[in-house]
Amino acid sequence: MQKIANIAQARMGKIPTVVQEQYKAREDGSTMKALAWFGTEDVRLIDAPIPDITEPDDVIVQVTGTTICGSDLHLYHGEILALQKGDILGHEFMGKVDRIGPNVKNLEVGQRVVASFQIACGKCKYCQQKLSSFCDRTCSSSLQNYLYGERDAGFFGYSHFTGGFPGGQAEYVRVPLGEVNLLPIPDDVSDEKALYLSDVLPTSYHSTVDTGVKEGDTVGIWGLGPIGQCVARWAKLKGASRVICIDEVSARLEMAKSGGFEVLDFRKDKVIPKKLHELVPGGLDVAIDCGTFHAPKTLLHKSLKLLMLETDVPEVVNEMIVSVRKMGRCGLIAVYAGFTNCFNIGALMEKGVRFIGNGQAPVHKYWEELLHDYIRPGRFDPRFMITHRIPLEDMAKLYAAFDKKTGGVVKVFVETKFSSPPSEGCPKTTRVDDWKT
Repeated sequence: MQKIANIAQARMGKIPTVVQEQYKAREDGSTMKALAWFGTEDVRLIDAPIPDITEPDDVIVQVTGTTICGSDLHLYHGEILALQKGDILGHEFMGKVDRIGPNVKNLEVGQRVVASFQIACGKCKYCQQKLSSFCDRTCSSSLQNYLYGERDAGFFGYSHFTGGFPGGQAEYVRVPLGEVNLLPIPDDVSDEKALYLSDVLPTSYHSTVDTGVKEGDTVGIWGLGPIGQCVARWAKLKGASRVICIDEVSARLEMAKSGGFEVLDFRKDKVIPKKLHELVPGGLDVAIDCGTFHAPKTLLHKSLKLLMLETDVPEVVNEMIVSVRKMGRCGLIAVYAGFTNCFNIGALMEKGVRFIGNGQAPVHKYWEELLHDYIRPGRFDPRFMITHRIPLEDMAKLYAAFDKKTGGVVKVFVETKFSSPPSEGCPKTTRVDDWKT
């Protein structure tokens, strides 16, 4: 699949953008540790050239914190198109400004910053509305343009389908248009609180706001990874009267339960819509899919995926459509990338369900609000979801452990040789080999 996608994209050619994807290496030949993709379930820590200023608006970030995201597993399993061997992965990172291009005026060397997972130009019609994930001018993927009719912004470390930019699971990252795509972090905010402004916090907040959660709503959440856990808490802050969380992983169900939320284990409650209608007569006001498309539950969709007759599975969205009330709202923040079969379009239409593709979250729209209105005043502390801390050297092993949810892993802080020690109340550094299965 990757070979065909790369050939197709090469034949169509790149769409012109305002940024160059690949970086210039430093003249002294110095190298860094970085996590790279080499095939399905084959990621490796490599020695890669340290990036240098390649364009005048660049900033080089010395990484002090990175992580793995559930959507990275789609890369791990080869489910995202146009991956190439040696691609540096990772789209969530923060650190210190190491070098700045001549056009960069609002940042200084040594300043702490967090990067948005998307690379925005700051000037197009979407960027002017702070809809940074929909930037028109930074993704060169002709394949994405062909399949979707348009392109998102370029993303760090997420294949050539999203622009081919080297990612943040590394010791250094080149950030194009650094003035736009980096947020300064004040000294009173630790790295463990700041890192997740790159993706998890804006993404979860966006799905809550965009799906229209309001006071008094009863909300159902499918999938209790970091996004689902945060969505539950955002829904509560937005005034939801009940939040019901659905998953099968015991540690994740316990984390949600400890936050004061109702939980359903779909290993025990096999027919989720029936159970929800028992709990909520008439149906949910809001359902949000925070899960994943790469693990079908039924034999039908396992077969369809195996035969490559669909890329994405509709099981969760069908459950949501049936579970919400008439005129209810369904939001999709889980990553879907292609096509599906057996979608319950009839129920969608007949019930008048508002089916909302949340899209990739526009980080720039929310990150200052989240930092100054929620994190700094203590209204939302993202450290609750950090279950582990590991060194970058264990990054390849982390992919396999994260995929299997070993040791109750939910969210990981990955340190580099430049990281500060763990802040108070955060997990100490461990090695993946020591986690209990």
